[in-house]
Amino acid sequence: MQDHQTFPTTGFVRLKQILSPRGPVPVSKSTWWAGVRDGRFPKPLNLGARVTVWRAEDIATLIAEGAANGPQAR
Repeated sequence: MQDHQTFPTTGFVRLKQILSPRGPVPVSKSTWWAGVRDGRFPKPLNLGARVTVWRAEDIATLIAEGAANGPQAR
């Protein structure tokens, strides 16, 4: 099991590495995809018909900005 303290700094990550309980972002899949649609979360890259990834750097930036802004009501 991967925790957010060992989150990769470069490369690509899949959704299950991003979202809790394994990942550092505590939102549901539906909230994540709604956030992608409205621009709150980074856009994914499609590596194939059934392979969607995000840049680890984009997710790290998202986490750092969230930590700097503190908890917010969405």
